[in-house]
Amino acid sequence: MSAQTKTETGTTSTMQGVLLPGDSTAQLRPHPVPRPRPGQVLLRVGASGICGSDIGYIYRGYKSHKGLDGAPAYHGVIAGHEPSGTVLAVGEGVTRVAEGDRVIVYHIVGCGVCRNCRAGYFISCSDEQRRESYGWQRDGGHAPYLLAEESTCIPLPDELSLVDGSLIACGFGTAYEGMLRTGIGGADELLVVGLGPVGLAAAMIARCLGVRRVIGVERTPERIAFVEGTGLVDDVVLADGSAVENVLALTGGQGCSVAVDASGSAPGRSVALEGVAEWGRVSLLGEGGRLETEVSDTLLHKHVTVHASWVTSLQGMEDLSLLLARSGVHPEVVVSHRFGLDQADEAYRLAASGAAGKVVIVPEVS
Repeated sequence: MSAQTKTETGTTSTMQGVLLPGDSTAQLRPHPVPRPRPGQVLLRVGASGICGSDIGYIYRGYKSHKGLDGAPAYHGVIAGHEPSGTVLAVGEGVTRVAEGDRVIVYHIVGCGVCRNCRAGYFISCSDEQRRESYGWQRDGGHAPYLLAEESTCIPLPDELSLVDGSLIACGFGTAYEGMLRTGIGGADELLVVGLGPVGLAAAMIARCLGVRRVIGVERTPERIAFVEGTGLVDDVVLADGSAVENVLALTGGQGCSVAVDASGSAPGRSVALEGVAEWGRVSLLGEGGRLETEVSDTLLHKHVTVHASWVTSLQGMEDLSLLLARSGVHPEVVVSHRFGLDQADEAYRLAASGAAGKVVIVPEVS
């Protein structure tokens, strides 16, 4: 883990952190163990997920993904924007968290004073000079220790594991925001297009909110088999040319009252729009790609409402963690593979190839 391990007692030490050079490899390199400054906390990382955005925008070539200033969005820091961990030390002025607390790390640091930040949406901070993401512009969670701002630390309920927390840090938070936008509840049937980690998160959250049925659409046989083992989806439809027809058949020709696209593809979004019922609500969660649709029959004549949703707020992530804890469910059911830090290259290769479920790095696993 490190050349010296007495970090808790103040001994200077080094640690190994994962960097992504943009050539489809993940490399371990030494870094000093950081010390918290005012307003910061030092965490022992318990788990850190691999996100699809890490794969597409950094792992396969970060130089092609630019920030608003035209520079590469990834700054060559320790990767991993989905961490959770235990507080080891706190800096001056920290009052909300204390040593020994378990926390989820909201993966964006905002300026704290713009309109979006004051609403809890650090993800949409309008100050590009001060807005930073863990694992993109500042060191992230693919290391034994992480320096985090107190403002981004969210309490992890006792009922949830550190792996649960790492999943809430991004994917489950994203799905939760999308579900809230639709106003989903006990009278609804949900259609989820794309049954990767975010799609499964939507299914689990919808069940916590009382939805009566979940229908999923997926094209990968390995993923379909994995999904069926989670018990989160009632019916799985193969993503082929008959997908919409089969969804309609399962719903008596009506379609589902709520649909979510987590595929990030034009064909997947079309299935969500065509498979939603009259007066239905659609939430778009998947990054990238295009939205292509016939307007009149698909949207206007069905009175469809389309929501575009990104990451949730700080308050939303805290509310979500409490909802999951009180519902007695665990996000880690969507994890198919766990790797130690020294297996990071293998973990990223598997995630990039399309793992059946979520791939998580647990630093203390070897």
